[in-house]
Amino acid sequence: MIKSYQLSHGTLHAVERLDAEVMLFSNPDTAERDLLHSQFKLDDHALASALDPDEVSRIEFHPDNLFLIWKRPDNYSGADNLAFQVSSCGLLFCPGRLLVITTDDAPLGGLGKRQPLNTPLDVLLELLFNNIHHYLGHLKVIKMVARELQQKFNASMQNQHLIQMFNLSESLIYYINAIHSNGAVLTRLRNHAEKEHFGAHAIGLIDDLIIENNQCYKQAEIYSTVFSGLIDARGNLMNNSMNNLLRKLTLINVVFLPLNLIASIGGMSEFSMMTAGTPWWVSHPLFLLAMMFGAGGMLLWLKRLAK
Repeated sequence: MIKSYQLSHGTLHAVERLDAEVMLFSNPDTAERDLLHSQFKLDDHALASALDPDEVSRIEFHPDNLFLIWKRPDNYSGADNLAFQVSSCGLLFCPGRLLVITTDDAPLGGLGKRQPLNTPLDVLLELLFNNIHHYLGHLKVIKMVARELQQKFNASMQNQHLIQMFNLSESLIYYINAIHSNGAVLTRLRNHAEKEHFGAHAIGLIDDLIIENNQCYKQAEIYSTVFSGLIDARGNLMNNSMNNLLRKLTLINVVFLPLNLIASIGGMSEFSMMTAGTPWWVSHPLFLLAMMFGAGGMLLWLKRLAK
């Protein structure tokens, strides 16, 4: 699907043209791919990279344009078992035009709120800025979800909560990798902007993007380190709880095993033969009393061993 936009009065306005200043190719079909090949000289490798969620961020410089592969966070719905995903988008920029190639139409949403959009370069920088803040927003959500999981884990210690924490930790690893590769792209873009004599305002915006991206990277790195420690601690806590439970069960078995042996012997005919001269209402209570003393002695002995 193709969506075309024209810049007017600092905002994007949808138009029905194939020569618009900003064009969004959302999950392009065969005809739209042919258009990208023929009119915009985008080769198959670049197009496949733009739609590949596992592609690493990079920037390519050409005589008349530059092409970026940018890693962006996917919109989180809450139904993915607490897994935050990242995807790729392709950005083909030349001084008078910007093409955005992605699997959905989300990248251009919400642009123009921070500053007026007068040129395709303004749209490109605003899009990168929004993506960095999208990462920051997801990191805040991950922090809140982690606190809620910690409370649930302390209450129940179910494996489900531990699995969800593993999913969050894995998502942070993907975020760190994506943000780090985006930082390399921004650094190269900054060098290119200085070489091509971009305006001072554009260079200042790129510097701000680099700072914001570095802060986002550090925050994600800290969260990942804290999560790793929390998961290790929770795993050790679960193991300790399981060991305590097994210890209690072992103590119960050790106490009752001798009693079962005595009860088995008492249930045989030899006990009746040995107590033939004693009334049953005397011999049986004495036998039960002996069992109780034996259990108590065994329990005291095990407690002394456990100290």
